[in-house]
Amino acid sequence: MGHKVHPYGFRLGIIKPWLAKWYADRDYATLLQEDMKIRQLVDRQLSNASVSQVEIERGINHVTVTVHSAKPGIVIGKGGANVEMLRTAVGKLTNKKVKLEIKEILQPELDGMLVAQNVAGQLERRIAFRKAIKQSIQRTIKAGAKGVKIQVSGRLGGSEMSRTEWDKEGRIPLGTLRADISYGVVHARTTYGRIGVKAWVYRGEQLGERPGSARTEPREARRPARTRTRTATTTGRASATAVAERPAAEVATVAPAEAKPADVEPTTAEVVEATTMAAPASRAAPAKAAPPAPAASAPAPKRTSTRSAAAKTTKAAEAKATEAAGDKDGKARPKGGKE
Repeated sequence: MGHKVHPYGFRLGIIKPWLAKWYADRDYATLLQEDMKIRQLVDRQLSNASVSQVEIERGINHVTVTVHSAKPGIVIGKGGANVEMLRTAVGKLTNKKVKLEIKEILQPELDGMLVAQNVAGQLERRIAFRKAIKQSIQRTIKAGAKGVKIQVSGRLGGSEMSRTEWDKEGRIPLGTLRADISYGVVHARTTYGRIGVKAWVYRGEQLGERPGSARTEPREARRPARTRTRTATTTGRASATAVAERPAAEVATVAPAEAKPADVEPTTAEVVEATTMAAPASRAAPAKAAPPAPAASAPAPKRTSTRSAAAKTTKAAEAKATEAAGDKDGKARPKGGKE
């Protein structure tokens, strides 16, 4: 716990480029000291120009310094006077040709360094730190940020004991490499001590926008293997059910043919064996085909006994004969046969 990683260095080569682009074998320490002096010089001379970052690129005989600023007019000055002064000052720190470039930051509210500079400036003017933090967060969220976090540490409000206060809105996914997070640290020099200001601004995710970010692109969804297994299982169950519903004679006849591949010719012994097994089946009476099963919706027919039907027919015939005999005698007899 407590081991923090710089959000910018954590994403170098993935979605963030290097701020110093050069290579050296023997003169590495000398060139590194030159870079540090150049950055300090730019920060000192352009302290009121809202400079976010400085990029340094070295060639064989030249040095290119790129300044990212939200106020390019102050950096350039009237007729480019400030630019010439800065180029001359940088040229004294190195023996190579200096090329100075200025790039404008279109949305300073979404830059972590500029947000921290704004809060630090308000603290130096003795504005309440809570008010400064909340106003900066609201402006950043309105500008389109997905998350902001601002932290101040030191003798807040001139208190005897220093403490740390912070406020946050939205989400800050520091562990997500493809998350574009702008980070800045600025020191506010007040009359009662130095107050550190840190700002994190989450500007969304980057996928394939810069070199080296292809590794963070989402992969195509893989088809689950369970679907194939279920299909095979279902097919096997269906075939087993179909075999179970066949008549016994059909299954016995079809089974040897299915077991034998069609491409292999049967041997003489197999032909004789098949003929011997089929001979008794041919002599036996042919199996009657099973009647089709009645539909589930049709009602089952009522069963009538043959004996009861014959008895009723016999009784009806006797009754008719008795009535005929009574008509010949001229006497009327009841239907039951009793006088």
